[in-house]
Amino acid sequence: MKDTSRTSNLKASANQPYHHGNLRLALLNASVEIIRSQGVSALSLRKLADMVGVSRTAPYHHFKDKGALLAAVASQGFEELSLLLSKVVDDDEAPLNARLQQAVMDYLDFAIQHPTQYELMFGQALWQDSENARFQRNAKDCFRQYVRLFELFADQGLIKTQEPPLRLAQMTWASLHGLARLASDGIFAKQKDIKEIAQTTVRHLEIILQK
Repeated sequence: MKDTSRTSNLKASANQPYHHGNLRLALLNASVEIIRSQGVSALSLRKLADMVGVSRTAPYHHFKDKGALLAAVASQGFEELSLLLSKVVDDDEAPLNARLQQAVMDYLDFAIQHPTQYELMFGQALWQDSENARFQRNAKDCFRQYVRLFELFADQGLIKTQEPPLRLAQMTWASLHGLARLASDGIFAKQKDIKEIAQTTVRHLEIILQK
């Protein structure tokens, strides 16, 4: 499912004239659009300024260089993914098994719809840069939403193994992340195959939880 609303919002934000208080967001939205359509290598602060319609020095008031801009784009991606997961986890009206399946599918949909941004979010360079504290904090907060789901299983006595919720979350996330990378790298080109593999993963996880 293609996220047309997000793309439209990005284009709208990028085309709006700058006014006090929204330049940073407009720059981030325009950056995501450039990365989505042209790749990371096409992004520059100069091109970004032209796209948003501000002076070429204006972006430097918010991002010291391209590296800082990329970290902010990745951080924004984690914020969006975290929001998606938290909405699923906090849906008290849905059974936990249904929430688990929805969380897995939402995660995969995000990775499939935004492959370049997803790759940036998990890029080695950003994780090794100690200056990217906000980026790493948002990334960990995002994973925390996924862990919460397994803690709910544990709180309701639905985990029958001796493994703690954190380890179960880490194990399944590793599989999920690997599947997302296979999809973004084009190794599994059909979304139908990707989602069927994900559904199989969830079914086997439910078996593990109930042993």
